[in-house]
Amino acid sequence: MLLGPVPQDSALWTGADARRLRSFAPEPRQTPRGRHAHLLDVAAARRKRSIERAGCGRNEDAGYWKAVAPTAVFRAAELRADEDFPHLPQ
Repeated sequence: MLLGPVPQDSALWTGADARRLRSFAPEPRQTPRGRHAHLLDVAAARRKRSIERAGCGRNEDAGYWKAVAPTAVFRAAELRADEDFPHLPQ
């Protein structure tokens, strides 16, 4: 694949240049601790959405979000119980 000349001054970069370079950027690798934290964030967001829906009087939606929140917590607990999960230094 041929690329055009790379601008030297950052002021010359355009949105197209940034998009083209993003396609070559390596995918970020999530660590087990990062995945665990993300799953707990997902669970908290689901609980928060449940409260918001209940406040709006949408009880069906609130019940759904309240029911699916523990799924992320269980997945986080399974990840933490894995033998390869790194422990915090003491």
